[in-house]
Amino acid sequence: MPSNIDSYRLCEVPYYRATGDEVTLFEHAYAHRLPMVLKGPTGCGKTRFIEYMAWKLRRPLITVACNEDMTASDLVGRYLLDAHGTTWHDGPLTTAVREGAICYLDEVVEARQDTTVAIHPLTDARRILPLDKRGEVVRAHPDFQLVVSYNPGYQSRSKDLKPSTRQRFVAMHFDYPDEASEAVIIAREGGIDPTLARQLVKLGRCTRSLTDRGLDEGASTRMLIYTATLMRAGVSARASCEATLTQALTDDPEMVTALRDLVDAHFA
Repeated sequence: MPSNIDSYRLCEVPYYRATGDEVTLFEHAYAHRLPMVLKGPTGCGKTRFIEYMAWKLRRPLITVACNEDMTASDLVGRYLLDAHGTTWHDGPLTTAVREGAICYLDEVVEARQDTTVAIHPLTDARRILPLDKRGEVVRAHPDFQLVVSYNPGYQSRSKDLKPSTRQRFVAMHFDYPDEASEAVIIAREGGIDPTLARQLVKLGRCTRSLTDRGLDEGASTRMLIYTATLMRAGVSARASCEATLTQALTDDPEMVTALRDLVDAHFA
């Protein structure tokens, strides 16, 4: 089958503002084709970071959003009926392995344990992907790299990376940017005034202080960008925060009231 790997190349540079030495560390890891795991809260920039690195390294990026219904066949491929009969179709992981792309498994702990076991042979010196149904062993392209991500603070212990899997990766920890950097990111991505962006950051940090006190998670950088986008479009600050923060963060009536009070305090 002809490859469509060029469709996975990023044509424009994704905006990413580094907050430490993560770019240099990733470059060294990629130079040695070490598998990487990105750990950190939802919406803190993990996906944008890997998009930026794929562009910087000039590699195709194949992203898989993992979920509890995903099977190993969804990753590696399966036989399907088509006009020519029964034909093997590579899954996204196999395509990346053959073509030398970066394969990014987003929120990998959402996948079933038997699915994640399929990646083990790719994360050690073998760098192979056995296709049992096809009777084939695919040796990884020299440019292939495997990257996975998850949020260790959110999932329950029943949905965590097993030590036998986690210890196969070089780990990078991500968190929300510092206040000044986050304001720059929100102003740039949301297209709003820097002063307004700083107000949003202060509000977001207040919601994060409510974690484990009624909220599972506070407002992410991504959510604050959504808020800024609505505000730029002319939606009032209160209405924007209601839609992208208050209602998105909780269904609990008392917490909704508390969040509305926070919004009023910051955008009176």
